[in-house]
Amino acid sequence: MADKDTEKAKGKLKEAAGKATGDKRLETEGKTDQMKGKVREAGEAVVERAKGVRDSLDPEK
Repeated sequence: MADKDTEKAKGKLKEAAGKATGDKRLETEGKTDQMKGKVREAGEAVVERAKGVRDSLDPEK
């Protein structure tokens, strides 16, 4: 699986190619790939925040 930055870059390229060629499907795929990258990024942020909360509640640390 591609990481979030790769997914967003791939999406930007597809979107630009779709716009340049008038291919709405490719343009939409590009926008979808960009959103996948953003969702993955948000998911990683949630995991990091949860780790922070867990660590703050741990009396051993």
